[in-house]
Amino acid sequence: MPRSPRPANRARSAYRAAILSEPSCRAGAPGVTSSSTTGHHLVVRARPMSHSCPRARVLLAALCLCWAGLPLRAEPAVTSRHVVLISVDGLRPEFYLDPAWPAPHLQALARRGLAAEGVEGVFPTLTYPSHTTLITGVRPARHGILYNTRFDPAGDAARWFQQADEVRAAGLKSASVNWPITSGAAIDFNLPETFSYDTPEDRRPAISAAATPPRLFEEVQREATGRLSARDVFYKDPAVDRNNARALAYLIRTYRPHLAAIHLVYADAAQHEHGRDGEAVRQAVADIDAAVAVILEAVEQAGLSARTTVIVTGDHGFVGTHTAIAPNVWLRGAGLLGTGDAERGEGWRAIFHSGGGSTFLQLREPGDQATLRQVRALLAALPPGTQRLLHVVEQPALRAAGADPRAALALVAEPGLAFVSASRGEPLRPQRGGAHGYGPELREVRTGFVAAGAGLGSAGSIPLLHLEDVAPTVAALLGLTLPEAQGVALPGVVAAPAARAR
Repeated sequence: MPRSPRPANRARSAYRAAILSEPSCRAGAPGVTSSSTTGHHLVVRARPMSHSCPRARVLLAALCLCWAGLPLRAEPAVTSRHVVLISVDGLRPEFYLDPAWPAPHLQALARRGLAAEGVEGVFPTLTYPSHTTLITGVRPARHGILYNTRFDPAGDAARWFQQADEVRAAGLKSASVNWPITSGAAIDFNLPETFSYDTPEDRRPAISAAATPPRLFEEVQREATGRLSARDVFYKDPAVDRNNARALAYLIRTYRPHLAAIHLVYADAAQHEHGRDGEAVRQAVADIDAAVAVILEAVEQAGLSARTTVIVTGDHGFVGTHTAIAPNVWLRGAGLLGTGDAERGEGWRAIFHSGGGSTFLQLREPGDQATLRQVRALLAALPPGTQRLLHVVEQPALRAAGADPRAALALVAEPGLAFVSASRGEPLRPQRGGAHGYGPELREVRTGFVAAGAGLGSAGSIPLLHLEDVAPTVAALLGLTLPEAQGVALPGVVAAPAARAR
């Protein structure tokens, strides 16, 4: 049946009824702002991607990035729509499933729309690999973002993450605030998660330099946030999510992007420091909820309510920790880290890379079976009590999980323990706080998924999703497909095209 046009005020009313009907979600509630502004539109064009490039290529679905060479294909006869993708670093399902957590707006979204009891992530369950899976639909081995910091045999640092190869999706406008691995990407309105090696605690110069279009960072401060200090955009400061939400809200109201994405980060910092619980974590969740409210209100103010789907998801959960394991201490004792004071000295042969709940053995010479046998012998000679604290993951299992194909093996810690990169001191040491990076099958590191608004199916409560499912879901809502995604847009989550068009 054809849908008759509805006045903007009726569309807004429908949006409130569907999503914002809770008293605490209405305009004027704490954390909800109101403003209006207009602006110009930028439309991008697509160019072909190379499938043979050995470096990772990024596909940020309709955010116009491509890692791993994944094509984006339009579905015919689908009405225009908008998706707001909110990633909460360290999101746990109980934040929206348990009313004891201070997240009324997020919990209202879960009641009115779809909510997952858990989302199983990728291996390792780290921020950068997970966020790249969120927007490509493939696992780390395919998209190439394997860790939070790159392992380079020459010792180069993570400047790798500044090198995004670009591809634009035809006819779609995009906006992104604080999303990882997007510096230099072909996003219409982009304030990327980036930093300066010269001033790592003051991200403002790096954000300004990487912003698209030029001076967007200054525009957002002038029109939306006011002048921001270094602490206002620092990932360990509670103000960072509020300020980033205000920035995205401005971009939504002004430029009305088809896909708007944001990465909210402080809950991760709070849980790393305090573990899974505690007043600081509860306050971080409350701040996330206020940020979500600001973004929801901006959708309404932009007049996009009837055509918008809001998705709140994350990258990983958290495990409380009490002890750290430093396996590189064992390698140094065996002479495998080389000579000298550097982490990898002259003549190094093996090192454990990354941290948190897992660590991956990197060999200087990938085919060095003699060194690999020596490492295996070291692990087998550990006291039985120490051996019980970790599990060895062999290469076939790593390949099956879509993890780093270059790693000779990996270690996964028991819950309550986490790996550190230190190569001196005691191999076991106290470490209180929280960690992630464990195998995705561990329930505590599952993240969440909530969706409400236009274009959704009737699934209601979803027992389990996989992180690879998010990108194809977003694409389907936008009338696109990701043919090479390893996840799927589940029919119970996304309505059929005919239903979406009614």
